[in-house]
Amino acid sequence: MKNNDTLDQIDQHILAELARDARISVAELSRRVNLSKTPCQARINRLEQAGYILGYRAIIDPERLGRPHVAFVEVKLSDTRNAALAAFNKAVQAIPEIEQAHMIASSFDYLLKVRTQDIAEYREVLGEKISSLPHIAHTSTHVSMEAVKGDAPSLKSKTG
Repeated sequence: MKNNDTLDQIDQHILAELARDARISVAELSRRVNLSKTPCQARINRLEQAGYILGYRAIIDPERLGRPHVAFVEVKLSDTRNAALAAFNKAVQAIPEIEQAHMIASSFDYLLKVRTQDIAEYREVLGEKISSLPHIAHTSTHVSMEAVKGDAPSLKSKTG
C-alpha cells in the first residue's frame, strides 16, 4: 500500500474503529470489520507502514490534572521571514502551557491553544512567556467558555 493508494471500505472501517478506541483487541476489531484476525492484523500493519496510522495515544483529562482553563491566542508577528518563523516555532515548543500552535492564513499569523489552571495563571503565561516569544507584535485572547467537541473525556460523558 502506497500513501497515494485509495483505502477500501475495510481499511476505512479499521481506521474508524481504531480512532474510537486504539486499545481495542485485534480479535474484537476483526469481529467488527468482519475479517479474521490474521488479515486484520496485516491490514493494521500496512496502514501503519503506509503512514495512515501515525501512532497511538492516551487521552488525558486536563481537568483532572488541574488545567481546565483554555484560551486561544491570536498572534501577529512583526517579521514573517523564514528565520523569524523558525525562531518563533522553536520558542513555542519550550512553553508547556501551549498545547497547540498553528500557523494561520488570516489577519494574524498564529493561533495558540493555551491550557492553564485559571485566568490568573493564564495572565502570567501571557505576560511572562507568550509576550516574550520572538517577533511578537500583537496578541488577542479568546477564552473558551465550554468545549462542545473534542477528545476530552468530560465531553464524551456530557454528550453520551
